[in-house]
Amino acid sequence: MNSDFTIAVHSLVYLAYLPDHMASSESIATNVCTNAARIRKIMSCLRNHGFVRTKEGIGGGYILDCNSQEVSLADIYRTVSRGSLKPNWCTGDPEQKCIISSNTQVVMDQIFNDAELYFEKYLENITLSSVLEKIKHCP
Repeated sequence: MNSDFTIAVHSLVYLAYLPDHMASSESIATNVCTNAARIRKIMSCLRNHGFVRTKEGIGGGYILDCNSQEVSLADIYRTVSRGSLKPNWCTGDPEQKCIISSNTQVVMDQIFNDAELYFEKYLENITLSSVLEKIKHCP
């Protein structure tokens, strides 16, 4: 899995935490500890799916445009990272006569597909606001 999911969750929780629910890509990047270009890429995806909207001009930035009590981490995962549990590299060779080499990738694909469905189901029960509450109560 890549870090887009974690960055998206962090960014949305940060916006939910702010009193006006708005921040520039630079301030989000500082909070997330990444560069503003990466934030803009992820926020663009989140904007296209209705999680945030943008305000142009001086004092502009990204504004939370969803209810943090209703948005699940599964919603975010599906938006920015669906399919990322499965590695890009393929093992084995379906052309080989060896049963292990020719069938391992098919079995692994099914395992990763099942794991992703299980992971998404788990994430359904976690909302942005519940993540924010857990963060607030960390020691």
